[in-house]
Amino acid sequence: MTKTLVAYFSASGCTARVAKSLAETAGADLFEIVPEQPYTSDDLNWRDKKSRSSVEMANPSSRPAISSKLDSVEAYGTVLLGFPIWWYVAPTIINTFLETYDFSGKKIVLFATSGGSGMGKTSKVLEPCSPGATIVPGEVLNGASEAKLEQFVAKYR
Repeated sequence: MTKTLVAYFSASGCTARVAKSLAETAGADLFEIVPEQPYTSDDLNWRDKKSRSSVEMANPSSRPAISSKLDSVEAYGTVLLGFPIWWYVAPTIINTFLETYDFSGKKIVLFATSGGSGMGKTSKVLEPCSPGATIVPGEVLNGASEAKLEQFVAKYR
């Protein structure tokens, strides 16, 4: 049986809390996607069109650098990939993560936290970043209970 990995990016801590609980529930390894340049609160000001996050999200080819590295993805059959929803999709650092590794033949299940929007077209936007992988749209898991996380793992693993 192949292993499961929970990989996540969290700008404010919300996605980190869900990812840690999800990894515990799934008995999975945990990996944090850490940006080379940490995001400040000014960077995350979505109301400011000149903020770092706004500029990145306005440019589909933006690929923020990642400082954390996985040794290998070979042992994993399933990757539960988490992030906050920014502008109705995953932050572009998720594109960077997917393009860094060869996920061919693996199942990537998306999960997110969001202040109000759903998953939008996230899976369609991410599919080209990981050719050969199966990307599953997943769910928004804001403040998910243990029972909800167990259901998520059972449904998507």
